[in-house]
Amino acid sequence: MEIIAALIAGGCIGAVLGFVGAGGAMLTVPILIYIFDFTPVEATTAALAIVCLAALSGVIPKALNKEILYREAFTIWSLGLITNVGASALSHRLPDRAITTGLAVVLISAATSMLLKPVERTHKRMSLPMLVGLSLLIGLITGFFGIGGGFVVIPILILGFGTPLATAAGTSLLIISINSATAFIGHYAVWNEISWHVPVTMAISAVAVAGFGSRIHTRLNPVTLKRSFAVLLYFIALFTIARTWIV
Repeated sequence: MEIIAALIAGGCIGAVLGFVGAGGAMLTVPILIYIFDFTPVEATTAALAIVCLAALSGVIPKALNKEILYREAFTIWSLGLITNVGASALSHRLPDRAITTGLAVVLISAATSMLLKPVERTHKRMSLPMLVGLSLLIGLITGFFGIGGGFVVIPILILGFGTPLATAAGTSLLIISINSATAFIGHYAVWNEISWHVPVTMAISAVAVAGFGSRIHTRLNPVTLKRSFAVLLYFIALFTIARTWIV
């Protein structure tokens, strides 16, 4: 039953990454904590591995369709190395309540960003100050909470720079994959504490579904997808807060 549950959970994570282009880790961490009884530190570490692999499977069709802004993606990753590596090194020292509370705040922020209405603008490159600030923020979020930061990238690319949704999603997936890989290495102190059969099973399922979703996502209404996912994130955030401070 545990393996079946892991396959289903991985499929849900892959679907989110493939169809939305972000948000996989925001499901992965709560699933590992509340369904598979991982500690918050173990969950954030395992989530990095799962989401990295799933995001990579979604990157391939985006790259073939030339829907990735490589300069922005690798610049955001490289500039965010300081906060990413630093937060990764400190994450295992944080109390469990600090991790889950911070995760809930991130979930609420992500859900809100997905409800913002895109503004029609001509596409342009990011300014240097915007790149630096965005990169440091994403690195911090990835290192502490095991989240790739796609929910930050997508609305900024779309709302601030008029980037087409498909390109924003492709760029987000590349950032998620390389950021997650970096943070996973930074979590090396926790690797031996994790029972890896569940994360590996989830990763296999997530990779398969993410690649499929990335190919056919244009057939679905992106607004409906984002709104539905936003509602789900609000629910998970409230549940996380309740389990952390009340239950």
